Amino acid sequence: MKKPQRKSSRAARAAGAPLTVSREELLVEGSDRTFRTLVQGLLRFSAIHAAIRDEYASLLKLTGQQYTLLLCIRLLCDAGTVNIRTIADHLRVSGSYITVETKALEQLELVQRERSSQDRRLVSLSLTPRGIALLDSIASLRQRVNDVEFGCLSKQEFKLLVPLVERLVQSGERALALQHYLSAHGMDEGVLDPREVAIA
Repeated sequence: MKKPQRKSSRAARAAGAPLTVSREELLVEGSDRTFRTLVQGLLRFSAIHAAIRDEYASLLKLTGQQYTLLLCIRLLCDAGTVNIRTIADHLRVSGSYITVETKALEQLELVQRERSSQDRRLVSLSLTPRGIALLDSIASLRQRVNDVEFGCLSKQEFKLLVPLVERLVQSGERALALQHYLSAHGMDEGVLDPREVAIA
């Protein structure tokens, strides 16, 4: 008696694996392979960039999170007053986490707090001259590394990439809110339109 022929494990997986997306814009000839390649590429790039950041932080005798926080405060200060909430919103982390980390940076004399003269409850944050000097001490190194890390982009590609990334962040927030909602309510996939989920 002949044994039935078995498909290769690779073919079986390909035939049986459900799509990870359903929107036509994200499918290529009905396949989500290109989408999955994109997601894996983003994860790999994120890991590489985090490793570069951690190396900078190590040179400055800081943690990666502390280094990121210093850069964030400096960037936000260019646009106006910075406080715990503005930093937390920008980095998409909790206010309590930012409070703990900024206190540690204060002890290192890299960050300073200033209470508003009009409302003593309001506290703004900024870098101290020591904090600014510390970041500036690796400015040349950062420039050389960034030029290589993003050297594959043309000027036009760079202009297109910046708003695309911001849009991905915003849609990612909606997706995370949807995931939390569905997980909390035990709902099946596809029950709710992501646009119907409010972000807290």
